[in-house]
Parts: sequence; C-alpha cells; structure tokens
Amino acid sequence: MSDKSLFARLLRSSWWVSFIVAAIVGGAGFALMPERFKAAGALSSIPFVVIGFLAAWKQRGTLSAKQIDATLVKIAAMSARDFTDTLASAYERDGYNATRMAKPGSDFAIEKQGYTTLVSCKRWKAATHGVEPLRELFAAMEKAETGRGVYVAINAVSDAAAKFAESNGIRVVRGAHLAGLIR
Repeated sequence: MSDKSLFARLLRSSWWVSFIVAAIVGGAGFALMPERFKAAGALSSIPFVVIGFLAAWKQRGTLSAKQIDATLVKIAAMSARDFTDTLASAYERDGYNATRMAKPGSDFAIEKQGYTTLVSCKRWKAATHGVEPLRELFAAMEKAETGRGVYVAINAVSDAAAKFAESNGIRVVRGAHLAGLIR
C-alpha cells in the first residue's frame, strides 16, 4: 500500500478519524443512493470501520501528546541516579536483565535472549548531543564485543551524531519513545 493512500494515512492518524470518515461515507451513501441501493451505500463505509479498528489496535497503550510532555518534564526533573534506576527498571519490566556498569561510555547493559546491548544515559538532559558521547558508547561496545547500543536523550541529537549512530548500530531513544519506555 502506498504511504500516500487514504487508507495508509488513516492508519497513521488517530483511530477515531476513520470512524468519522466511515460515518460520513455511510451516511452519504445511504442518503444519496436510490431506495433499492441504500443498504449498499451504507455498507460502503465498512472498509473505513475496519481501518478504524486496525488503527485503534495499533494505537492501544500509546501515550497522548500531553502524556508524553508530562513524562518528559518528570524525567528532566530527575537526578542522574534516579533516572538511571528508573530506566533500568523500565527495561527490566519489558523483560530485559539490566546490569550496572562502571565503565566509560555506558551506564548499564541490558540482555534479552542472549543479546547484550549497552545503554548510555548519563547525558540525557543535555541541550545538544554531539558525536563524542556516541563515540564513547561505540568504544564501549567494541570493548564489550557487542554490536548493539542505546543512547538516551531528551533533546534531539545533531545530524552528525544521528548519522554516526545509524552507521554504528546505536539506537537513539528520545522523545515519545523514551516517554513510552518510562511510562
């Protein structure tokens, strides 16, 4: 399905939008069709109802914009130790084993199904995030012989840092994803 199609756009929008479109299409189909085709006109809304249910299923458990903002404000007010503890607990709640590390470049390691990922979150409050902390994480990843890393930040990383992260197996967790992880 094309990303620009109506159904793809409805899947990305709030679930209730599809139900409004379904009501409009079904109502218009019922009102504008001749008497013997009114049922078919009303049934023309079924694809939009299905898309509405699919969107609702995909969006279950996601945070609203207000909830994301409130969570990010709470995160920003935390001390470094509290934030690290909260983040480690969030990963443990999601089924990972979190192990504290006192090594440069990473704060703790998470392990699940035999895969180890190093997590760096000590600079999560920084206003700007450059390449240097990502290089430190990458060096720690090489030393630990793991190809996976997570860099946690409230604010955006620079373009150079984003390219470095993408090319070196580092996932940047920030914004809505961070708020959803912390919940």
